[in-house]
Amino acid sequence: MNYPHPSAAPKPPKPFYARPRTWLWLAIAAAVYGWAFSGIPFSGIKETAWQITKAVVSGLFHPDWNYVYLAEGEDLLRGLGETLAIAVLGTAISVVLTIPFALWAARNLVKLRLLSGASAFTLSLIRTFPDIIMAIIFIKAVGPGAFAGVLTVGLNSIGMLGKLNAEALEELDMGPSEALKACGATRLQTIWHAIVPQAIPFYLSFALFRLEINVRSAAILGAVGAGGIGTPLIFALEGRSWSRVGIILLGIIVLVTAIDWISGKLRKRLVEGKS
Repeated sequence: MNYPHPSAAPKPPKPFYARPRTWLWLAIAAAVYGWAFSGIPFSGIKETAWQITKAVVSGLFHPDWNYVYLAEGEDLLRGLGETLAIAVLGTAISVVLTIPFALWAARNLVKLRLLSGASAFTLSLIRTFPDIIMAIIFIKAVGPGAFAGVLTVGLNSIGMLGKLNAEALEELDMGPSEALKACGATRLQTIWHAIVPQAIPFYLSFALFRLEINVRSAAILGAVGAGGIGTPLIFALEGRSWSRVGIILLGIIVLVTAIDWISGKLRKRLVEGKS
């Protein structure tokens, strides 16, 4: 039996730190970061920085509990309720409007590449707009308030939900669809009986996941006038009412945590097929 010569054995790969390409990329990254930090104007720390920091921390740890409910005007509960309403309505709008985009962007369902490509490009274009910029546009169009927040959350969610649902549709088992076609079913019957039952769990799971994100977004959109708890939060920050800032932040944390927990439980049941 002929054994290979020891010199013919493959050499072990070099560790990453011994490769010249690694040090080249590290040098490029260091140069980029050095150039970026060199443009930051470090003007020093203000003399009142410690006093302001102390006041902020004190207000956060001593929240204004009286602001939780005010019978005569806006309070924490009303602000959180409006924030949740904006997130839920915006998500509902996106869940409905994303259906045609997802179907058109799925390449295994649409044979016309021009249509699927145009739909995928539209979804990518929607995702490029930040929430704040879109909120400012809608505020200019319909005026400040919760309606602008709902439109912002709804339209901005279409890009993400459409992409996720289109990718889920492309990964579906097409065996039932082919069987129905062979039996003479129409395209609408094929989609309704073969595609929809497989897609619903993922579709609802993505909607719940997006709801979690929209609750956070709705809490921030009020800072530019799109309604929700963000409006009293920005007023409290501008007025340096740190105790009110503390109770508002605490309310946002509780709301987001509760939504995340409930949504996580529901998504787990949907994905695992539990009733």
